[in-house]
Amino acid sequence: MGEKLTLPVPETLYGTYAVALAEPIRDPAALAREQLLRRTAPPLRDLVLGMLGSPMLTLDQRPAEGFPPLPAGLLAVYGGSPSEVEAVAAAAHVLAVRAAYRPGRPPAHEWAARAVAGAVGAAASAPVIDVFTPQVLAHDRLFRSLPGPGGAVRLTDWMLLPHTTGRDGSYITTRGLARFGLPELQTEHVPPGLVEPWGRLLNGLAHHVLDLWLDELPAGEQPLVVEIPEVVSVGLRDIAAAQGADEPTRREVPVRLRHDPSPDPVLTVLPLEDGPDRLRSLCATLFGSQ
Repeated sequence: MGEKLTLPVPETLYGTYAVALAEPIRDPAALAREQLLRRTAPPLRDLVLGMLGSPMLTLDQRPAEGFPPLPAGLLAVYGGSPSEVEAVAAAAHVLAVRAAYRPGRPPAHEWAARAVAGAVGAAASAPVIDVFTPQVLAHDRLFRSLPGPGGAVRLTDWMLLPHTTGRDGSYITTRGLARFGLPELQTEHVPPGLVEPWGRLLNGLAHHVLDLWLDELPAGEQPLVVEIPEVVSVGLRDIAAAQGADEPTRREVPVRLRHDPSPDPVLTVLPLEDGPDRLRSLCATLFGSQ
């Protein structure tokens, strides 16, 4: 119960967004600066404008054929409407917004790149693509996902939970923790009927694990590795917090994390005890009978 997992800390993280333009913008940086002054408030505005004027954030505008094609199929799978996917496919030019920052608080690479791409996209009435997911971000949703004056965000605005179903159940994984330098969470063989509650549990667990990770990354010297507990509790409060809400009930359950470093690093989420009904039992304890 007292074991630790040792996770490597990336030296640099990158946030990358694309704005699908019908025609080129004369001065993307000037347009972004003008729109950020209108659309964002301190302290986010100060952070983004500081990065916009530095080598940490780059704007690269080219004809669309100068970039690898954006994945229209995945954009549709991850919620893009037919009109949005069509507008992306028809774009004559693309503005790539890329920001770099060290792991830790704040995740300035993501906040700055998303804010700049959103500002330009809204001004040009152009779709904005989160290249990491990949996903088309509607302008109102994009701006709602950015931190308020206190720096709070909803993790669910920065993470997806794709799943695939096979003969032995569903495979569910997070897609978003890698933005912050962590391996993604995954669970295999999720029984039918548990995809929704287990997905909620993974949302809460992601929120808790991310807090553990960020607490080990203080400002200043960057460690090479971070240790987090192998056994982690996840509760209704974690699930609510991942969605930007409060939950008075303290009910929680423990799970075990296994670090699988290759071929792609992941944290496999397992019950503490083996057994065919352990996932169902955990969900029943946390949410009631499933």
